[in-house]
Amino acid sequence: MKAMILAAGRGERMRPLTDTCPKPLLKVRGRPMITWHVLNLVRAGITDIVINHSHLGHMIEAELGDGSRYGARIVYSHEPTPLEWAGGIANALPLLGDEPFLAVSGDIYAPYFDFTLALDALKDADVLGNPYPKDARDIAWLYLAPNPWHNPKGDFALTMFEVANEGSPMWNYAGIGVYRPEMFEAISPGDFVKFGALVRKYVDQGRVGGEIYNGQWVNVGVASQLEELNAPFAKAAS
Repeated sequence: MKAMILAAGRGERMRPLTDTCPKPLLKVRGRPMITWHVLNLVRAGITDIVINHSHLGHMIEAELGDGSRYGARIVYSHEPTPLEWAGGIANALPLLGDEPFLAVSGDIYAPYFDFTLALDALKDADVLGNPYPKDARDIAWLYLAPNPWHNPKGDFALTMFEVANEGSPMWNYAGIGVYRPEMFEAISPGDFVKFGALVRKYVDQGRVGGEIYNGQWVNVGVASQLEELNAPFAKAAS
């Protein structure tokens, strides 16, 4: 399985920090957020990684290089202007191949997420030991988390591994999922397309499965979150 780390956002709410540093390179507990993902992906045996970038993207390439020092093979998809989640994935499809791939947001901090969970997410139901039902695993598999303070109403409901646009309780989309390439093939390379409307269309068709992740997870959107995450590290280092 290949993975894509989405790292092309401008990080407006994190300014002025992101005026001189791309948001995924901001450090959490001594390590850039994007590096946490690379290390955890490699630990799970996912070593072919695509990273899209735009704002100050050359700094991401300078930091990670070709990935060899992490045991990975990293290639880059440059966007002259950010294309949003779905547009960025569609633009990178030639690098992702024909098989289901993992996609993860470059600005979330989930240091203990086990990416081996994703390896079987969209495999056929007749695979020996496969724990997931086929009827909820056709086009995409989303990881959902308890609702954070900035998204108290959540995004999706979940019943027996099937994601729904409405229901109770509602859960927050964690920015981690497994997708079949055909989900994005109707998007022309270079088009600006948000993820929400696209995935909700397939949710309405009953083609999206998911599960809950209850481990540490933070969507690092504002400087105060970064400071809060780094406070224990700074105290231990002093």
